[in-house]
Amino acid sequence: MPKILIIEDSPANMKLAVLLVSSTGHAPLQAEDARKGIELARSERPDLILMDMQLPDMDGMEATAILKADESTRDIPVVALTASAMKGDRERMLAAGCDGYIEKPIDFASFAGEIKAVLAGRR
Repeated sequence: MPKILIIEDSPANMKLAVLLVSSTGHAPLQAEDARKGIELARSERPDLILMDMQLPDMDGMEATAILKADESTRDIPVVALTASAMKGDRERMLAAGCDGYIEKPIDFASFAGEIKAVLAGRR
Protein backbone atom coordinates (compact mmCIF):
# COMPACT_ATOMS: atom_id res chain seq x y z
CA MET A 1 0.00 0.00 0.00
CA PRO A 2 1.54 3.36 -1.02
CA LYS A 3 2.45 5.65 1.90
CA ILE A 4 1.54 9.33 1.90
CA LEU A 5 3.16 11.61 4.44
CA ILE A 6 0.92 14.47 5.59
CA ILE A 7 2.75 17.45 7.10
CA GLU A 8 0.00 19.62 8.61
CA ASP A 9 -0.19 21.59 11.86
CA SER A 10 -3.98 22.04 12.04
CA PRO A 11 -5.60 19.06 13.84
CA ALA A 12 -8.85 19.51 11.85
CA ASN A 13 -7.03 19.64 8.51
CA MET A 14 -4.86 16.66 9.52
CA LYS A 15 -7.95 14.62 10.41
CA LEU A 16 -9.54 15.43 7.04
CA ALA A 17 -6.33 14.69 5.10
CA VAL A 18 -5.88 11.35 6.90
CA LEU A 19 -9.48 10.43 6.06
CA LEU A 20 -9.04 11.39 2.40
CA VAL A 21 -5.67 9.61 2.07
CA SER A 22 -7.13 6.46 3.66
CA SER A 23 -10.21 6.60 1.43
CA THR A 24 -8.01 6.66 -1.69
CA GLY A 25 -6.36 3.39 -0.60
CA HIS A 26 -3.11 4.85 0.74
CA ALA A 27 -1.46 4.55 4.15
CA PRO A 28 -1.21 7.95 5.88
CA LEU A 29 1.86 9.00 7.86
CA GLN A 30 1.52 12.13 10.01
CA ALA A 31 3.78 14.99 11.12
CA GLU A 32 2.57 18.20 12.74
CA ASP A 33 5.57 20.34 11.81
CA ALA A 34 8.20 20.58 9.08
CA ARG A 35 11.14 19.22 11.08
CA LYS A 36 9.25 16.07 12.09
CA GLY A 37 8.00 15.73 8.52
CA ILE A 38 11.51 15.93 7.07
CA GLU A 39 12.73 13.31 9.57
CA LEU A 40 9.79 11.02 8.74
CA ALA A 41 10.36 11.48 4.99
CA ARG A 42 13.98 10.40 5.43
CA SER A 43 13.16 7.38 7.59
CA GLU A 44 9.93 6.14 5.94
CA ARG A 45 10.52 7.10 2.27
CA PRO A 46 6.83 7.76 1.50
CA ASP A 47 5.48 7.63 -2.06
CA LEU A 48 4.16 11.18 -1.77
CA ILE A 49 4.26 14.11 0.67
CA LEU A 50 1.34 16.47 1.27
CA MET A 51 2.94 19.67 2.58
CA ASP A 52 1.05 22.42 4.37
CA MET A 53 2.64 25.68 3.24
CA GLN A 54 2.12 27.53 6.54
CA LEU A 55 3.76 25.56 9.33
CA PRO A 56 4.87 26.87 12.74
CA ASP A 57 8.58 26.01 12.57
CA MET A 58 9.35 26.78 8.90
CA ASP A 59 7.20 27.36 5.86
CA GLY A 60 6.38 24.56 3.47
CA MET A 61 8.45 26.01 0.64
CA GLU A 62 11.58 25.97 2.81
CA ALA A 63 10.82 22.40 3.94
CA THR A 64 10.25 21.37 0.31
CA ALA A 65 13.59 22.91 -0.69
CA ILE A 66 15.34 20.89 2.06
CA LEU A 67 13.67 17.67 0.87
CA LYS A 68 14.52 18.36 -2.79
CA ALA A 69 18.16 19.12 -1.92
CA ASP A 70 18.56 15.83 -0.04
CA GLU A 71 19.61 12.88 -2.21
CA SER A 72 17.53 10.47 -0.11
CA THR A 73 14.27 12.42 -0.50
CA ARG A 74 14.61 14.48 -3.71
CA ASP A 75 12.60 12.02 -5.82
CA ILE A 76 9.59 11.97 -3.48
CA PRO A 77 6.83 14.13 -5.01
CA VAL A 78 5.63 16.98 -2.80
CA VAL A 79 2.12 18.39 -3.18
CA ALA A 80 1.44 21.79 -1.62
CA LEU A 81 -1.62 22.00 0.62
CA THR A 82 -2.55 25.63 0.98
CA ALA A 83 -5.28 28.09 1.80
CA SER A 84 -3.24 30.68 -0.11
CA ALA A 85 -4.97 30.97 -3.46
CA MET A 86 -3.73 34.35 -4.63
CA LYS A 87 -2.69 34.93 -8.23
CA GLY A 88 0.80 33.53 -8.73
CA ASP A 89 0.81 31.33 -5.59
CA ARG A 90 0.53 28.07 -7.54
CA GLU A 91 3.44 29.09 -9.77
CA ARG A 92 5.57 30.13 -6.75
CA MET A 93 4.97 26.78 -5.03
CA LEU A 94 5.74 24.79 -8.17
CA ALA A 95 8.89 26.90 -8.70
CA ALA A 96 9.89 26.12 -5.09
CA GLY A 97 9.95 22.41 -5.95
CA CYS A 98 6.38 21.27 -5.32
CA ASP A 99 5.11 18.70 -7.80
CA GLY A 100 1.43 19.56 -7.33
CA TYR A 101 -0.94 21.94 -5.60
CA ILE A 102 -4.18 21.41 -3.64
CA GLU A 103 -6.19 24.33 -2.32
CA LYS A 104 -7.92 24.34 1.07
CA PRO A 105 -10.67 23.78 1.82
CA ILE A 106 -9.94 20.41 0.26
CA ASP A 107 -12.38 19.13 -2.36
CA PHE A 108 -12.40 15.32 -2.40
CA ALA A 109 -12.68 14.92 -6.19
CA SER A 110 -9.83 17.30 -6.98
CA PHE A 111 -7.78 15.87 -4.07
CA ALA A 112 -8.05 12.30 -5.36
CA GLY A 113 -7.34 13.41 -8.93
CA GLU A 114 -4.23 15.40 -7.97
CA ILE A 115 -2.84 12.54 -5.85
CA LYS A 116 -3.43 10.05 -8.67
CA ALA A 117 -1.85 12.36 -11.27
CA VAL A 118 1.25 13.09 -9.19
CA LEU A 119 1.77 9.42 -8.30
CA ALA A 120 1.27 8.39 -11.95
CA GLY A 121 3.85 10.96 -13.04
CA ARG A 122 6.35 9.49 -10.61
CA ARG A 123 6.14 6.01 -12.12
